[in-house]
Formats: sequence, C-alpha cells, structure tokens
Amino acid sequence: MRLLAIETATEACSAALGVGGEILSRFELASRRHTELILPMCEGLLGQAGMALADLDAVAFGCGPGSFTGLRIAAGVAQGIAFARDLPVVPVSTLAVLAQGAMARHDVTHVLAAIDARMEEVYWAQYVRDRQGLARLQGAAQVLRPGSMTPPAHGQWYGAGSGWQAYGGGLAARLGSRLRGRDPTALPDARDLIPLAEQRYRCGGAVAADAALPVYLRDSVARKRQDQGGQGRPTSR
Repeated sequence: MRLLAIETATEACSAALGVGGEILSRFELASRRHTELILPMCEGLLGQAGMALADLDAVAFGCGPGSFTGLRIAAGVAQGIAFARDLPVVPVSTLAVLAQGAMARHDVTHVLAAIDARMEEVYWAQYVRDRQGLARLQGAAQVLRPGSMTPPAHGQWYGAGSGWQAYGGGLAARLGSRLRGRDPTALPDARDLIPLAEQRYRCGGAVAADAALPVYLRDSVARKRQDQGGQGRPTSR
C-alpha cells in the first residue's frame, strides 16, 4: 500500500510515507509554522521515494483532538490532496497516534494518552496493544479535568503526552501503583499514524475527501471559532 500521512495537531509537525511496509518520515517542532512546513515535507517524501501524488492509494491525517488551527491544517491539506487526485482519506485519532508511538518506543502494552487541552483540561484516552501490535481504544476519548479522571480498574499503564507534563502529579496520584511509567515529552508523529491508517483502510475506514473532518471533542470552542470565521490565536485548543 502507498499511503501519505499528515499530523499537525500539536506543536509537532510531521509527515510520513508508507510504501510496501517501509516508512519514510519527517518531523519538526514548529508550533507556528505548520502551514509553511507540511506541504514541502510531503513533496520531499514523495520525491525521496520517486513517487507522485497520482501513485498514492490514500491520504491519512491525525484528526484530533488537539490544536484547533493544527487540526484545520491537517484536514485541509489531506482534503486538498484527495480532491486533486480523487483519493480516499483515512482519519485517525491523534491520541491513538500518540499511544502507538509510546507502545513502539517504550515496549508497553497499556497506554494512557493525554494531550494538554489548556483551560485546566486534558484530552484523554486509554489504549491497549492488540495482537497486530496496534493501539486499540478502550472506552471513549474525552476532554476532562485531571481530577475527574476515572483510573482504569486493572493493569499496569504507561502515560504519554503533554497532559502528563502539565498535570502529571495529579494524574499519577489518581493512578497510584497502576502507573508503570510516563513520557510527558511524547508527541504524535505521522510515522506512527501509518500502521493505524493502513489497518483502518483495510477495514473500510476510509472516507471521501469532503467527509474528512477534524474531531475537536471540545465542541464549544470549535463552534466559537467557526462562528468567528476561524480567527483567533493558533495556540487555543
């Protein structure tokens, strides 16, 4: 399969190209330069692989939750590429991408992915590694105050993401001995999006370009920004 993946939901900007089991990727921390960087990243990966957009089978993107502006960029770029070449789009949860990365790099099977949502809240979800080595959601993704988080009843869990940097003490206290470790600096990376998107594509999870929409979780913020024509500070979440 030939799949291009885009992830811009946080301060990290990344793109990856999966071709026949091999993954090429580019990653940069650039909280206010996503628009400037993401298309050249995609073009560079295609050039490195000797491919053109017409050679792709699908485009995937991290659909959120995360930065409102970042999600709009990823969805817009994915839609633009898909419309131009009549390609399907595969939306993948940014929290799942974060969990997949933690599983790959820390050899853990249970991950509590948390992204700082600002306003004293976190985007939060629980993932368990399945037999294919992929992060599978347990329950539902949520936006909540750290003190209201309900800890998993069983198992040893690993915390990943900026939510652990902002509210690590409170989250760790809620988990107690069930917290195996944590990586508060972990960020979603498009290379970890590739295996999730490939599986989702095979299971019929691709959508038409006009249905490739961000997932905000915090609907009130999304509605307010849309009512304002998408204007405002790009750091808002």
